[in-house]
Amino acid sequence: LTSDGLKLYFASNRLLIDTTNKAKDFDIWYVQRENRGSEWSRPVNIDQPINTSNNEFYPCVTTNNNLYFTSDASNSKGKDDIFLSHWQDGQYSDPVSLSDSINSDGYEFNAFVSPDESFIIFSGYNREDGLGSGDLYISSRNDNGVWRKARNLGSAFNSDKMDYCPFIDMKTKTLYFTSKRSHLEYEPSGFATVKDLSMEMNIYENGLSRVYKTSMEDILSEQNNKQK
Repeated sequence: LTSDGLKLYFASNRLLIDTTNKAKDFDIWYVQRENRGSEWSRPVNIDQPINTSNNEFYPCVTTNNNLYFTSDASNSKGKDDIFLSHWQDGQYSDPVSLSDSINSDGYEFNAFVSPDESFIIFSGYNREDGLGSGDLYISSRNDNGVWRKARNLGSAFNSDKMDYCPFIDMKTKTLYFTSKRSHLEYEPSGFATVKDLSMEMNIYENGLSRVYKTSMEDILSEQNNKQK
């Protein structure tokens, strides 16, 4: 959602036209409105140079309308990369894969970028310093606007399962993210009752994609100190 609340970007594999049933790769789309009280427009495909014949998804727009997103385009450094397209003279520039400080020859995806582009949080998959599956990583920019080497947020945030889809409420300094972490207890002899089994399966940390929240105040304070 743009800072003025008038344009909402999202990913979809919906058809480009209503007269075909051919499957579509994921593209970035948007809806817009004249003011906060008016109706949203019909979805619009953002088109080139953002969208390609590959997949583009998980858009994040900054205060100056720069667009960060994930893509498996042919010019990526690996499988999925995080790309940046600058908003210049009323249009988006050709997307560029972020530096090796962020992207690798593996999977980097689902980036949240702060409104002022001072830091980025994203998911990296099966990295050497990972705790298991996908982990959340953070990087900040130095005085020259260059991204520092991303670091794992550690066990206070990450689990040994997939942790992904970060979003930060900058007002409350709260991190929201999705996780497949699990605290299910395996019983070799089985459960005594169906009720016991059902209770175990329905605990919150059951390995399904659940939304979690935690404070990012200490981490953000650390990032601010790096900028000074």
